[in-house]
Amino acid sequence: MIGSLYVVATPIGNRGDISPRAVEVLRTVALVAAEDTRHSKPLFVHLGIDTPLQALHEHNEEAAAPALVGRLLEGQDIALISDAGTPLVSDPGFRLVRAARAAGVRVSPVPGACAAIAALSAAGLPSDRFAFEGFLPAKAGARRARLSELSADLRTLIFYESPHRVAATLEDMREAFGDQRDAVLARELTKHFETVLGEPLAALAERVAADPD
Repeated sequence: MIGSLYVVATPIGNRGDISPRAVEVLRTVALVAAEDTRHSKPLFVHLGIDTPLQALHEHNEEAAAPALVGRLLEGQDIALISDAGTPLVSDPGFRLVRAARAAGVRVSPVPGACAAIAALSAAGLPSDRFAFEGFLPAKAGARRARLSELSADLRTLIFYESPHRVAATLEDMREAFGDQRDAVLARELTKHFETVLGEPLAALAERVAADPD
């Protein structure tokens, strides 16, 4: 029997958000491929899971995937997790999933938290049509060029951004989309300092620029 690859969503903050099925899968598979084993270990300790962890990140995924697929073909079940939320959403895992499917391995999602969808659900922006853009380029010129390409897109656009670039990115969005386009900034979702701010881009950019936190 060929094993199964389970793509398992883990909490984005509040540990209570992991599903009973996810816990059961993580306990019973032969191996868990984790984006950062040091990050995942505290969650495993909290849940009483002692399944072996193996690092699978953007720098080793291509090299590690064949051996993992080999174990799957031998009949072992493997789970794939990221540091938080649903794997492959701006996280590693695509190469492993593609290789497993190409080898005839069953790939099964174990759904749960996803920061992008959690933010959209609380944003109060139109959700009937939306586009997930992930992280914008880190360099200002490339970021502005990408935003300019998106300026005519009327769908709700979802972006991830690192904290130290948020203020600059909001200013670039203001330039690309206009002062009055509605925007929502969400951080620390499901955690103690959860914050969801919704204002026109001009007001939101000014608020963030004036607040060191």
